[in-house]
Amino acid sequence: MDVSGLLELADTHHARAVRPLGTHEVAGHLVKAYGIEAPGRKVEAADAALAIAEAHLATAGLRGSRGSLGVAVLLVHAGGDGDYVLVHTWIEGDMSDLAVFVGPVGEPEGLRPGRQGLAPCVWEAAVFAYERDAWVRHVLDGDGEIGERLAAWSADVLEGEVR
Repeated sequence: MDVSGLLELADTHHARAVRPLGTHEVAGHLVKAYGIEAPGRKVEAADAALAIAEAHLATAGLRGSRGSLGVAVLLVHAGGDGDYVLVHTWIEGDMSDLAVFVGPVGEPEGLRPGRQGLAPCVWEAAVFAYERDAWVRHVLDGDGEIGERLAAWSADVLEGEVR
């Protein structure tokens, strides 16, 4: 166990701002987008992130190779050590698909697929946890027509800070 590494993480951990960036139609998917901002950083590459999401989701094929259901969450993270774009898609069988793109600070054209096995950081995971609960609450366990359920899911957003 790396005790000094764990203590360093605990000592430097802080809250990060999260804000909704709207719901968009992208490559046949309803995409709810969020920005996450490290102290001193602002999300400025939302359009570039939407383009990355569009290229990724275009390969998802509705109920095709990855079984996409046409609903996704996009995170645009202006991190302390770089920029990140995460595309989380709900797929068949109550499962999800995740793509992570990483790049240098402030260079959206430099975003590339992350290494195999890369998973959400603590701040990204907090947004995904909120979104998982909103998905279950409004779409899976909701009442009414699917359009009404998706509208309720789209309107249910996280805003403020995550730790």
